[in-house]
Amino acid sequence: MSSTHSQRPIVLCFSGHDPGGGAGIHADIEAIGALGGHALTIITAHTVQDTRNVERVVPTDLTLLAEQIVALSSDSVISAIKVGLLGEAAQISVIARTAQALGVPLVLDPILRAGGGSNLASTATIMAMQTQLFPLTTVLTPNAAEARRLAPGDTAAENADALLETGCANVLITGGDEPSDDVVNSWHRVGHEAQTFRWPRLPETFHGAGCTLAASIAALLAQGREVGDALAEAQAYTQRALQNAQRTGQGRSIPGRLL
Repeated sequence: MSSTHSQRPIVLCFSGHDPGGGAGIHADIEAIGALGGHALTIITAHTVQDTRNVERVVPTDLTLLAEQIVALSSDSVISAIKVGLLGEAAQISVIARTAQALGVPLVLDPILRAGGGSNLASTATIMAMQTQLFPLTTVLTPNAAEARRLAPGDTAAENADALLETGCANVLITGGDEPSDDVVNSWHRVGHEAQTFRWPRLPETFHGAGCTLAASIAALLAQGREVGDALAEAQAYTQRALQNAQRTGQGRSIPGRLL
């Protein structure tokens, strides 16, 4: 018998498990699949959450996580990495070593707080991200509040400059939660003027929008797309997913990623 490798580009995903299917690993699988990729999934944390808020985060055992990485990376040709919710700071060095060994584009969604307000990242986790993962990151996708928390500065441009100084190649700061008529996202990179993307603000609030965007960027980079093209197409896909969102609970709507 003969076998052939999958022709769908493979993305290795590190994300939390959202039992409600709105964010985390569910978002990764759906978005990457919708854009023609295949997601390998390593769950960094189990959570107690719904469409309103996150109540509890339980980190995955570090040995289990490391064994899963070895099994997957030795079996599949990985073309990109997507990192979302981190269960604890100790996971970061393992993920960073994996990224260095694979040498593929890495998209990092630095999830610090839940949409309902719960804190999801300790000071130790943030510091480890900044020192170990940021220098390996191809695209960092903080929302405006996360950018302000991660880097000094009074404006998005100042926050982005500080983030770029840590080693991130590209920073996409999203404005979905900012008080503006349109959603304004800005792409920053060293040596270039910032590029702004404007999207009509939709009347609902969403659970999993950031995960959807980061995963879709990773899917497109895995296909060999240039960063600028990947950012533009991923945002357009995410906007369509938000327009196609559904309410599954009493909180925020879940993006309709399977367009």
